[in-house]
Amino acid sequence: MIKAYYIFRKDLLQEFKTRFAMNAILLFAVVTLSAVSFAIGTFTARQEVLSALLWIILFFSSMSGLSHIFVKEEEAKTADTLKLVASASAIFLGKFLFNIVLLFLLEIIVVPLFIALMNFNVQNYLLLFFTLFIGSFGLAGGGTMVAAIISKSGAKGALFTVLSFPILLPVLVSGISATKIASQEQGWMTAYSELQTLFAFSVVIITASILLFDFVWNE
Repeated sequence: MIKAYYIFRKDLLQEFKTRFAMNAILLFAVVTLSAVSFAIGTFTARQEVLSALLWIILFFSSMSGLSHIFVKEEEAKTADTLKLVASASAIFLGKFLFNIVLLFLLEIIVVPLFIALMNFNVQNYLLLFFTLFIGSFGLAGGGTMVAAIISKSGAKGALFTVLSFPILLPVLVSGISATKIASQEQGWMTAYSELQTLFAFSVVIITASILLFDFVWNE
């Protein structure tokens, strides 16, 4: 766990110097959000549509930057060195923590902008934030694993989104449904099955990634 922290700290310090992943994610999110707000600004969209748009923006924005965590190791030729100094599980956990931080930063900026620009009427903010919190672990867990798989390929950017979408589809479906419930005057029990699915998927994908990462990373 200590080595995982050092890997996370190394990536965080490098990101503060280059700001590659952070800029890619935030710029993509802001441009997409602006385009969507101009496109549907002439009429009031239904809350179901806005719930889906929020998660679509978050998903594709995160896909524009999460893969960088392993791609930069291959491009800088430091992947082999990383294999020598830390175990596969420590590497995965360090990279996973970094991607979680990126997602939280993305949501802190994009979600308030989305609510303001799209006139998204949220009745239960606590449910919305809890849904985003749990969903972020699922997105980061699946995204980190797929990033390691495609880091050695040629078409990294295209493959990452294509491979991630079917894996992370349960997060999107459950997240959209729970967000729609949060936008309506309904209690927590109405979203119980969606939250349960998000939590179960996050636990399964993170556990499976830790167990299988050694075979992916050391192949």
